[in-house]
Amino acid sequence: MKATVPSRPIRIVLADDHDLVRSGIKALLTMIDGVEVVAEARDGGELLALLAGLTPDLVLTDISMPGMDGIAAIAEIHDKYPHLKVLVLSMYDTVDFVKRAMASGACGYLLKDASPFELEQALRSVMTMGSYFSPAIAQRLMQPSEPTADDELTQRQIEILKLIARGKASKEIAFELGLSSKTIDVHRARIMDRLHLNDIASLTRYAVRKGLIAP
Repeated sequence: MKATVPSRPIRIVLADDHDLVRSGIKALLTMIDGVEVVAEARDGGELLALLAGLTPDLVLTDISMPGMDGIAAIAEIHDKYPHLKVLVLSMYDTVDFVKRAMASGACGYLLKDASPFELEQALRSVMTMGSYFSPAIAQRLMQPSEPTADDELTQRQIEILKLIARGKASKEIAFELGLSSKTIDVHRARIMDRLHLNDIASLTRYAVRKGLIAP
C-alpha cells in the first residue's frame, strides 16, 4: 500500500503593528492543521521587505499600521506578486475600507472579532476558492453604497485630504508634497466646496467614513 504524502502547509506572512495582537493571531494560526507562519511584520514597509526573500502562499494583514498602511502595501503586493493571496484581518467594518482593500488587490476581508473557526474557514476558502468575506461584510457589500472618495475628489485632493485629516498644517503638507502653502490652501478650499463641508473636523470625519484614514 502506497504511503500518503502529506500536503505542503499553507505558508503565511502575518502583518500587524501591535505585538500582542500579532502574537495572539499567530498562536491561533499555529493551532490550525496545515498552517505555518513563516514571517511577521509590524507595518507595510517591513511586510514588503520580507516578501522579497520569501515565497508564502498567503499574506494576512491589518489595514491600520504606521508608515505604509495595509491598503498601500496590498496595492504593491498585487503589483509585484499578482498571484500571492492577501486576506485582510481588521477591526474596521465600513464598506469603504473593504472596497478600498478589494480595489487594491485583497481577496478576502475578515473582522478581528471573528472566531478561531471562522479564521480557519477564511484561510481555507481563500486558498481553495480564491476569496472570503465575513457574513457581516458580505451583507454590507450588498447594500447600495454612497459615492466613494474617488468619485468625488481627484487623486491629488484625496492625497491632501488624508494629510489634513491626520492633523498636518498647510506648510507641512506643502513641504511633504513639494508644493506651496498657497496651493495647499487652494486645494483645501476646493475640497471643502466639492464636499459641501465647512471645517477641518468635518473633513476628518469624511476621511474616516470613506476609509481614507483609520478612526
